[in-house]
Amino acid sequence: MNTGAATKMSGLLLRQLGQRVLSTSACRGLVAETTANLRHAGQVGGVRYKSSLATDAANEEKAENTKAISSYWGIAPPKIAKEDGSAWKWNCFRPWEAYTADVSIDVEKHHKPTNLMDKFAYWTVQTLKIPVGLFFQRRHMCHAMLLETVAAVPGMVGGMLLHCKSLRRFEHSGGWIKALLEEAENERMHLMTFCEIADPAWYERALVFAVQGVFFNAYFLAYVVSPKLAHRIVGYLEEEAVISYTEFLKDLDNGSFENRPAPAIAIDYWRLPQDSTLRDVIVVIRADEAHHRDLNHYASV
Repeated sequence: MNTGAATKMSGLLLRQLGQRVLSTSACRGLVAETTANLRHAGQVGGVRYKSSLATDAANEEKAENTKAISSYWGIAPPKIAKEDGSAWKWNCFRPWEAYTADVSIDVEKHHKPTNLMDKFAYWTVQTLKIPVGLFFQRRHMCHAMLLETVAAVPGMVGGMLLHCKSLRRFEHSGGWIKALLEEAENERMHLMTFCEIADPAWYERALVFAVQGVFFNAYFLAYVVSPKLAHRIVGYLEEEAVISYTEFLKDLDNGSFENRPAPAIAIDYWRLPQDSTLRDVIVVIRADEAHHRDLNHYASV
């Protein structure tokens, strides 16, 4: 189609529609219709705008509430209450993880070394305790904090290696993974309890870094070479822990160390009476160490 033909067709179309589109009544109708559409759009837009404002306000309020959430994984912790209805304030353990310690266990029990492996484990522990004893002497609280930072390592290392072994061999662990991880968790709770009471100096914190770093790697290698030897070493370490806490109790009884009220975390974790003291806490911790002693000696058989 050339330019002249297009011009003629456009003119014919305008002549046919000009009477309808360009008439006054048609214009008025078009204006009225347009106005009505704009008014309707304004109403709908206003509702949508108000809805958007409400949604934004709700999102802002939700964001403000989530700012107060403190969780390692970024998930809001569930609201948990104690049996009396009060709020549960501990994130390091839950009410169903609390328990009553068995303090009737024999704390004087000793595994006599009989073979070369036992003697090596025993004298290794006896050698390691000499510099520790010279450094801390009767400073029981700082000694206990260092002891727990080390004692919580074997269970985690053993549980981790058994976990990997179970995955490689496609077989069960006989419950040992859970037992060792629970031991590590219990030792960590000992440390959390002492943190509520004592504030170690900077050089004691530095010592923890050094000792834990060396012990972790040494115990890892020992467990890879011989799990029985590793468990026997821990058994003797726990025996020394029991002896250490027994000395702590003696100083509490003779007044050399202040028998202050028990921290709240210890009362909730071991389900102790509300009027419990530090001595009661040391008694249950010593009982835990005695159980760990027997567990590791049994695993070394």
